[in-house]
Amino acid sequence: MACYSGNVYEWGHTLTRLLGPYAPFYWALLLCNIVAPQLLWSSWAKAHVPVLFAVSLVVNLGMWLERFVIIVISLHRDFLPSSWGMYVPTRVDWFLLVGSVGLFVTSLCLFIRVLPMNSIFEMQRLVRRPGSAPAPATAVPGRTT
Repeated sequence: MACYSGNVYEWGHTLTRLLGPYAPFYWALLLCNIVAPQLLWSSWAKAHVPVLFAVSLVVNLGMWLERFVIIVISLHRDFLPSSWGMYVPTRVDWFLLVGSVGLFVTSLCLFIRVLPMNSIFEMQRLVRRPGSAPAPATAVPGRTT
C-alpha cells in the first residue's frame, strides 16, 4: 500500500521490510503464507493427510512470523534515530513462547480427553426424540414408510 501513498515514511518502512535487517523474516512470511498454501490446489496434496498437516504447520509458522514482522519491524526503526535498535529475545521471551505452546498443547489434550468426538449420524439412532418410539436398527434415518 505504500506505493499508493506519496508518504516517504511509508516507502522507507516498506524498504526496511524488504531489504532491511529483518528481511529474511519478511520473505519467509511471504513464502509460508502465499506459496505454501498453493499446494492445496492439487488434488494429490488434498488426499494425503501428512501433506495437509505439513502445510498447516507452515501456515501456522507464517502467521507467527506475521505477528513478529508487525511488532518487531514496526518498532525497531522509530522517527528518532537515537531510538533505533535490534530486537534480541531474552530468556523471558523464550519462556513465554515455550509456555504458551505448552499451555495450548495441554488444553488441547484435556479437550480431547474430556470431550471425545462422536459422530452425529451414529448418535441419531441412539437418542430418542420425546414422544417417539426408538427407530429399528434397520431403518434409514430421515425416511418414513
